[in-house]
Amino acid sequence: MVQKIALFNHKGGVSKTTTTFNLGWMLATKGKKVIIVDADPQCELTEMVLRFSTKEDIEGLYEKKQNIKSGLAPVFESRPKLIEAVDCLPVEGCDGLFLLPGHVGFAEYEVTLGIAQELSGSIQALQNLPGSISYLLQKTADKFEADYILIDMSPNLSSINQNLMMTSDFFILPTNPDFFSVMAIDSLAKILPKWYAWAQKASEMRILKDADYPFPKVTPRLLGTIVQNYTIRYGEPATVFQNWINKIKVAVSARLGPSLRENNMLLTDEMYASQGIKSDFCLAKISAFNSLIAKSQKYQTPVFALTSEQIEQVGIVLETTLKAQEKFRNTFDELADKIICLTNAVSN
Repeated sequence: MVQKIALFNHKGGVSKTTTTFNLGWMLATKGKKVIIVDADPQCELTEMVLRFSTKEDIEGLYEKKQNIKSGLAPVFESRPKLIEAVDCLPVEGCDGLFLLPGHVGFAEYEVTLGIAQELSGSIQALQNLPGSISYLLQKTADKFEADYILIDMSPNLSSINQNLMMTSDFFILPTNPDFFSVMAIDSLAKILPKWYAWAQKASEMRILKDADYPFPKVTPRLLGTIVQNYTIRYGEPATVFQNWINKIKVAVSARLGPSLRENNMLLTDEMYASQGIKSDFCLAKISAFNSLIAKSQKYQTPVFALTSEQIEQVGIVLETTLKAQEKFRNTFDELADKIICLTNAVSN
């Protein structure tokens, strides 16, 4: 059974896309079949994997209808056909990893979905919309026999994100050590319970249960947070970043965690403890690797899989970079192991 994991924060610039790509690749190297889904109309994940160079390249992909918008077109554009699995693209260089590409026009479905999610209990013509995204992802997962779907979401509080979050089995909250991440955490402590209450109500509506694409009854649970993009000084986060890391820890422990616990959106304490996860629910801390990230994007390869030739450095500079790369590899190796263990614990 596929496990759907949403990577979400309505604050932008927290490396959701980079994390999705690197994590998906690492899970695949551990023998898992993984689909990474670009649900952000900015399509940065699609760009990272495919590296389009011309408008014709993008139009060619859209014409093949191998993207999330085309997959949902039958229901959102009232076409006389059922939703079918998307023919995902294999990610070059990594067996078992597939991309469900994004589409800049995916946001066009935002208003329609928002109306449907508010009025679907009374307007039968809208009953198929709320469950359609979950149905598409499930059909696609079945086709590829996927173990995991990782969903790279856009940084906003849209109805599409509400739908994706509340139909996922788990979610990860990437953050940066800054003021706005703390504010975002406080915001989510209020918003996620409201979204959950809506989803539970929607899943019990007879009109949605009887839809061609029923809205599923799911309780998304927090796997944990990731703190990233900070500078290291003498082996530790620089003071200015450490201060914000501490504030994020407090925000998660004192406000987000209790809010999620009240709504059963956490795993058990024993599950977290088994992976060394404390009250701040931190899965990983990842310092800034700016030059490596740039090379990763250039070569469509995760940071930890770059070769020395791709890094394009020599001498002591290369040695230093390789040490940083090894640290990055170990971090994502441990992160993938934690996710496998936590999701297995729930499914078992």
